Amino acid sequence: MKRIGIIGGGSFGSALADIIGSKGLPVSLWFRSSKAAAEFNSTRENKKYLPGILLSANITGTASLEEASRNCSLVLVCVPSQHFRSIARQLGQWMDEDQMIVSTTKGIESQTFKLMTEILREETRCLRIGALSGPNLAKEIAAKMPGATVIASRDEDVIATVQEALSCSYFRVYSNRDVQGVELGGVLKNIYAIATGLAAALKMGDNTRGMLLTRGLAEMSRFAEKFGANPLTFLGLAGVGDLVATSGSPLSRNFRVGFLIGQGKSLEAAVREVGDVAEGVHTIDVVFHKASELGIRMQILEGLHALLFEGKALPGVLNDLMNAPQMEDVEFSHRFGESSQG
Repeated sequence: MKRIGIIGGGSFGSALADIIGSKGLPVSLWFRSSKAAAEFNSTRENKKYLPGILLSANITGTASLEEASRNCSLVLVCVPSQHFRSIARQLGQWMDEDQMIVSTTKGIESQTFKLMTEILREETRCLRIGALSGPNLAKEIAAKMPGATVIASRDEDVIATVQEALSCSYFRVYSNRDVQGVELGGVLKNIYAIATGLAAALKMGDNTRGMLLTRGLAEMSRFAEKFGANPLTFLGLAGVGDLVATSGSPLSRNFRVGFLIGQGKSLEAAVREVGDVAEGVHTIDVVFHKASELGIRMQILEGLHALLFEGKALPGVLNDLMNAPQMEDVEFSHRFGESSQG
């Protein structure tokens, strides 16, 4: 395997670069500024995102997208969704159709409702594309705690290459061909991480969290099926695995945003205090409008949107949620059964 490029010097990109570099493979880690790249190269530490953790000496920081992508056998794109298209467009200048490119971004483009792999197809010449998603809290990965992820692609070589690059003694890489489902799982769970953070701040208890997680999972799969995803994907790492990990951890940016709002802070103040991109805030608004357009009922999502974007007070939101029409609990199971039979 030739050099591997990581586009995005945040916590997750740095953690993945460390796995790859620790296996003896050369890695180019792209930072937005030459100052950040130079600081990393001199200290081996990403002081902003992973302070106190020395990363592999096989990683080279760079502020050049060309250097981080040209002639790499594999490129992992780890940038926020709002910057994803502009970065992909620039990568399109340097990458050719034989190179492999994988998105790790859990977001949706608001104007087009495009997933990140769709943007990669539009903006680059790459034909070998995949998505990486799962219960992947970056600080735990960087601390070498046991964990796992999912590589989704319709290209078997992409799956094999990512598994070879990232599998190690503390990190397992599972495979899936349902790219749509894996990407949507990573996107949608952020909504419910905000909901559980809110509930935790209000000291609502484990019964409430259990309700939010299971009914949230039902909403996620119901929505994703409309876009061709396999509901069984949501029983795996990219669905329930990611949902559980991010819906109870203070390491989750989305959980922390919800928690701060539950403590009485405004949405703007909560996002500012977290100080990093919480994709779920953007996702709530985008998915709410798409679900309304398609006539998909998502009660938890609707409540969060009313609270965060419509100015509705929390007591009214909770009252609406608890008095909404009651659905069959087994409607979730029926859809899994139909998928497994057909």
